[in-house]
Amino acid sequence: MPRIAYLIITVACFITAISLWVSGYHGYSGLMVAIGLAASINLKR
Repeated sequence: MPRIAYLIITVACFITAISLWVSGYHGYSGLMVAIGLAASINLKR
């Protein structure tokens, strides 16, 4: 169950990062990528 939660968070962060990048908020999209990468570390367990 926790693995599914981290997968949802990771996907949501990357989708949000893409939409922020397209909107011109490059700094915030980088932040969302960093959060997504941090959540994806927990998927490897």
